[in-house]
Amino acid sequence: MGVEAHATNERVTGRRWTVRLDPVGRGRADVRVSCSRPACAAQVLPSAAAGRTAAIAHLKAHLRAGPAPRPSVHCACRAEECHTHIRPAGPRERPVPWRCGGAVVLAVITDREGRWWQVLECCSRCAAAHPTAKVVATAPAAGAPARADGFRADAPAPAPPGGPAATTPTFSAVGPHFSHSAAATGTAVPQQASGPRSSAPRSAPRSARPPRKRPPRGRIAQRLVPHDLRPVALRDELTELGELFRAYQARTEPDLAMLADLHTRKAEAFNAWAEVTADTGLRLDAQRAEQAAATARLQHLHRIGQAPDGEGPAVARLLTAPAQWNHARAVLAHVAENAPLPGAEARLLVLMVTLRTAQSGVGNLVGQDIKGLPLQDPEHLVGQLVESGWLGISGTVEELIASRPESPTRISVPSLTPDEDDPGPFTFGRKLRPKLSGWAQRVVGEKKLRKGKTGADVRLLALALATGADGEGLLGPGGEGIGLDGLSSWCSVDAGDLPDLVDRLTAADWLAEADVTGTLLTGRLTERVLPLGCPLT
Repeated sequence: MGVEAHATNERVTGRRWTVRLDPVGRGRADVRVSCSRPACAAQVLPSAAAGRTAAIAHLKAHLRAGPAPRPSVHCACRAEECHTHIRPAGPRERPVPWRCGGAVVLAVITDREGRWWQVLECCSRCAAAHPTAKVVATAPAAGAPARADGFRADAPAPAPPGGPAATTPTFSAVGPHFSHSAAATGTAVPQQASGPRSSAPRSAPRSARPPRKRPPRGRIAQRLVPHDLRPVALRDELTELGELFRAYQARTEPDLAMLADLHTRKAEAFNAWAEVTADTGLRLDAQRAEQAAATARLQHLHRIGQAPDGEGPAVARLLTAPAQWNHARAVLAHVAENAPLPGAEARLLVLMVTLRTAQSGVGNLVGQDIKGLPLQDPEHLVGQLVESGWLGISGTVEELIASRPESPTRISVPSLTPDEDDPGPFTFGRKLRPKLSGWAQRVVGEKKLRKGKTGADVRLLALALATGADGEGLLGPGGEGIGLDGLSSWCSVDAGDLPDLVDRLTAADWLAEADVTGTLLTGRLTERVLPLGCPLT
């Protein structure tokens, strides 16, 4: 008697088992039906429809043969943080006993696609919280104590094997109504047969309980956010970030500041996710997000003309990369060494033609390109270049000077034409050539230089200073100045003429604090012309 009382009062966890329907292999039609109960062997069926029929029949057999739900057991899903529990509003805590309630029931839960069926011995409140749960049987009321074999104490005991038919247990002998539809599974679902049912009241009518929908799974960076990820705030942050990234990708205009903030939040969230799951891949993704945030923020600051970390205002330069600055200096040095004619005007014209033909040795030229330069006799100068063999043109010099943009003149520079033995003096690509040409035209044709009617020598000096200052505009390496000999050679003037050229650049607001000593020119470029500079690196 004492043993029976002990067995009756013992609080054990409710039963739980699952019948699954899985594919046997990729590209195959047959399926495997398996049951989590240890005595059940797996079956292989030729099709999904036959597999579902076998799975439902197997589950019904268990329900017919098994004992009724026991009123004294713990809820099966209460032993772990099951999503069927009713949760309070606010941050989720670990389950506590008061969350379970109502009579103990035997419930069948299935997925919508008909791939698995799970039987739970749980409380009626947990069963009601799950949208797909179907209650098969209910435990006896508290006034009718249950026997150790699962039947009511006031019900007749079942007959022994081989004896007369046993009396009907407290739950229906017919299988449950599964939540999957016949159209979805391809199998007709039998209706519940009439039979004795437990008189124990259920927690609430099924029609009165609104269906509880599972929240949609979040997705970020090709990763699915788990439903059970804790803390909940982290799960919600990852889900929201995924939506924000997708919304940003749908924008018609970029916002680099917003993108940098999103990457920063992603790095913080992925670091927290990695701490929770100990996933090294998440930690690496967080590092990549930090790098992406820094890059996007730097690009944004450059775009708006600011410098990072309070370094002062940045300069939005016409040529943006050190490699481009070095190529500009290389072109100027090549022209200084290979100009076919003396004089500042010839040097300036050779420079502009070289930039037009630097990549392939050929290019197009119109009259305005030449007439826009400060040349006293452009036709005579072009004729001299043609006679020297340095320049070739299609047509006459007069036709070149009169040509318009809609009918440019084809020109060629043989010394710049690459061949198998000589690839040419320049190594920059095809896309950089028009950038360098545009930069030189901007410097030579700068507004105040034009209004001041400065000559070719002043504009050559402006080019030299634009490529001979540092990032802050100070002339020479480290701001120590530029040698006068190099400047006079480049501008094709005497060293004694340089002070006058410097004064004209100062008057045009190109130079500030300029000082010509015995061998050096010191000073700095004004902020107005810093965007045209190619800083020394």
